Amino acid sequence: MFLDLFFTFFISFAILFLMRKVARKVGLVDKPSGRKLHSGNIPLVGGIAICITIINYIYSHPGMINHENLYMLCICGLTAVGALDDRFDLSVKIRMLVQALISVAMIYFANAELHSLGNLLGFGVIELGVLGGLVTVFAVIGCINAFNMVDGIDGLLGGLSIVTFGCVGILLSLSGEQSLSYLCLLLVVCMIPYILMNLGLVGHKRKVFMGDAGSMMIGFTVIWLLIGASQTEGNPMIRPVTALWLIAVPLMDMVSIMIRRVKQGKSPFKPDRDHLHHICQRLGLSSLQTLGLICFISSVFAGIGILGEIFLLPEYIMFYSFIAAFIGYLVILVNHCKVINFCRRILNLPEKEYSTVK
Repeated sequence: MFLDLFFTFFISFAILFLMRKVARKVGLVDKPSGRKLHSGNIPLVGGIAICITIINYIYSHPGMINHENLYMLCICGLTAVGALDDRFDLSVKIRMLVQALISVAMIYFANAELHSLGNLLGFGVIELGVLGGLVTVFAVIGCINAFNMVDGIDGLLGGLSIVTFGCVGILLSLSGEQSLSYLCLLLVVCMIPYILMNLGLVGHKRKVFMGDAGSMMIGFTVIWLLIGASQTEGNPMIRPVTALWLIAVPLMDMVSIMIRRVKQGKSPFKPDRDHLHHICQRLGLSSLQTLGLICFISSVFAGIGILGEIFLLPEYIMFYSFIAAFIGYLVILVNHCKVINFCRRILNLPEKEYSTVK
């Protein structure tokens, strides 16, 4: 297994190096702009490299996962559309349409659908019935865009992905699903070379970004695993409510930001600089400190989900606790200017008043 993981790591690293040169030739690079404060044109190849590495492994190890051909086709499609978006800036409608079509394909050909939400409210199991397909489409689109929106500073998408895949892998392993658990481990190993290059730890000139190609592929893989694990007949590998805790930070950040944008009369998909990582940086934290703090918060949330699953805490307690955490997150985000100024006074940092820019 060690040699297997080492070769996967090496292949991922090698593809990243090769794709960097290809990306520069075809213009698949991220250029500095008003919201993008990096220097130089950075190749957007992290997601493409991870996708190629995973497909190569699954193809050479048939039978690793159910409906493997459909899964590989789906992530290829999302990665291709994401790469086109990175290069030509596709409209939100096109991206959403592709995500919806892939959701339908997943439901129709793999029967990967949300049939039950479990005993979320404490009044019995919630069966979705005919609404299952529609809810599944929204869940897939939501998860894809949650991971897409959170990709705002170096290492963050990779770090949060490692937390999620690592914790999903732990729960699958505890449930006896070793094959899918190993896939999660492979995804973590594939992510490490990207993080090393994304953070500039192998030289700034070799820096790469994930791109929409990667964030869409990662978000889809997460929801594919979660639906498969939580909707098995009889005794699911994980309960649906646990999935919320495993993707808590990307999910909370996306929903909070979209609520805030709608309240301001803006498009919920319009980019801004009011995500959690932006708030942390305004507080005075460096990019690395922000990365560490957010990954720690995500690990705490995921840890709560794992403990709740292991000790079989009632689903409604897990759900209401999640809602309470989300409300707290939303309050902080909506009032982030006051929170920042309060924290700076408490920490005795230099006076600098922040206000919301509209």
